[in-house]
Amino acid sequence: MGFSAICIKMSGFRAAFLFLVVLVLGSFLVAESAVGVNWGTVSFRKLKPSTVVDLLKDNKIEKVKLFDADPDVLTALIGSGIQVMVGIPNEMLAAISSSTTVSDLWVRQNVSRYVVKGGVDIRYVAVGNEPFLSSYSAQFQSYVMPALLNLQQSLAKANLAGYVKLVVPCNADAYESSLPSQGAFRPELTEIITQLVSFLNSNGSPFVVNIYPFLSLYGSTDFPQDYAFFEGSTHPVTDGPNVYYNAFDGNFDTLVAALNKLGYGQMPIVIGEVGWPTDGAISANLTAARAFNQGLINQVLSNKGTPLRPGAPPMDIYLFSLLDEGAKSTLPGNFERHWGIFSFDGQAKYPLNLGLGNKLLKNAKNVQYLPSRWCVADPTRDLSRVTNHMRIACSVADCTTLSYGGSCNAIGAKGNISYAFNSYYQLQDQNAQSCDFDGLGMVTFLDPSVGDCRFLVGVTDTSSGFGPCPWWIIIWILMLWGMWVFLM
Repeated sequence: MGFSAICIKMSGFRAAFLFLVVLVLGSFLVAESAVGVNWGTVSFRKLKPSTVVDLLKDNKIEKVKLFDADPDVLTALIGSGIQVMVGIPNEMLAAISSSTTVSDLWVRQNVSRYVVKGGVDIRYVAVGNEPFLSSYSAQFQSYVMPALLNLQQSLAKANLAGYVKLVVPCNADAYESSLPSQGAFRPELTEIITQLVSFLNSNGSPFVVNIYPFLSLYGSTDFPQDYAFFEGSTHPVTDGPNVYYNAFDGNFDTLVAALNKLGYGQMPIVIGEVGWPTDGAISANLTAARAFNQGLINQVLSNKGTPLRPGAPPMDIYLFSLLDEGAKSTLPGNFERHWGIFSFDGQAKYPLNLGLGNKLLKNAKNVQYLPSRWCVADPTRDLSRVTNHMRIACSVADCTTLSYGGSCNAIGAKGNISYAFNSYYQLQDQNAQSCDFDGLGMVTFLDPSVGDCRFLVGVTDTSSGFGPCPWWIIIWILMLWGMWVFLM
C-alpha cells in the first residue's frame, strides 16, 4: 500500500472518528432534560423514608435532591437506582472549609459509605444552599471556595472525584438586569462567582440555580400575573430581536448572559428548585400550582430551549417540592409550608403529568392514619376567651391555611377556632387532653372539612425525627466543633 493510500485511509478514519465524536457530543447536547424533585424533611410529622422512596419509584422519579445527608433517608435510598444530590447545610461550611480532616470525615460518613455496589447512586454534593443570598449579608460567602477545594480533595482520596460532582445551588438574586441579554452577577459577587464557575468548569459540574417566578409575583403588585406562567403573556419583554413571554425563560437567559460575561456562556445549567405553592397566600392555590408546574414541565421537555439557548433547555429541573413541610419557617411567607406536589401524607394535590411515563401522580401507599376523628370548638360554649388558646395552638401546629389568601381563610370565626384546635390535636397524636382547651374543645367523628379547606387527620406511619433541626445535624455540629477545637 502506497503512502498516499495510507494517508487517504487514515484521513477516512479520522473523518469517521470526528463524525462519531460530533454525533456523541450532539446527542449529549440535545439530550432530554430530566425532571426530579426536592425532598425536604422540615416537618412535624414525616412519612417513613421507605414510604417516600416507594412514592418516588411509583411515580418513576429517578432524580432527587436532598438538603442534608440524613442517614435514615440515604439508607432508604439504597438499591433504589434513584440518582441523588445530597446537601451540606450552610451552617457546616465553616467547619468543612477549615480542614481537610473535617471534609474527609464528612465524605467518608455521607458519601463513600453509600456509594458502593448496590448502594446509593449519589451524583452530586450541594455545598451549601443559596450561600450568596443577599439577605445573608455575606456571612457564608468566604467559606464556599475553601469548602469546595477541601471536599474535592476528599472525593479524590476516596476515588470518587470523577463520579460525584460538587455544586453550589444559587438563588436567582445572585444576578440582575432589566433585560435578559444584559444579565450580570451582582458586583460584590463577581470575584467569587468567577472562581466558582472556573472550579465547576474544571471539574465537569453544572451551575445550579433556583428560580421562583411565584416570588416575583408575590413580591410585586406591578408584576404581570400572566408573565409568571407559560400560556403566553399580554406583557411580553422585548429584548432586541428576542421576545420573552414568561418569567422563567427571562430569568434563565439572564443567567446565561451573566455566565457569558465571565467567559462561560456554554456552562450546563441545572434548575435546583422551581415550583409553585398551593396555599398560604393570594395566587398560591391548586389551580395556579398545577398550571405553573405542568406548563414548566411541558416547556422544558419540549426541548424548545430559550432565545439565548435555543434547543438547549436546562440539563435537569428539580421541582420544589415533593411534600409539604409543615415546620418550615414562615418568615418569607405563610406559603413556605405548602410547596409540595403531594401533601404531607403523600397524597397528590392535583393532576400532574411529570413526563416520566405516568399520566397522573400516584399516591403514597399503605399510609397509616390516626382514627378518623377531629377536635373542634364546642358550639355550646362561650368562645369569647379563646384567643390565647388559638395563639398557643398555632404557635405549635401549622395554621397557615387560615391566613389571607389561604384555603381556610373564609370558613368563619368558629371555623378558624376549630381548625386551630384540630391542628394541635392531630400533632399531639389525638391525645384526649389536647382537645380540652379549658372545656372549649370537643371531639367529633364528623369530618369538619369545608370545600378546599381540609381538616387533617394525623399519620402514624412516621419517622422518629421531627422539627427543622434533626438530631444528626446537631451531632455533626458538635462533632465538627470538637474537631475544630482539637485542631486549634
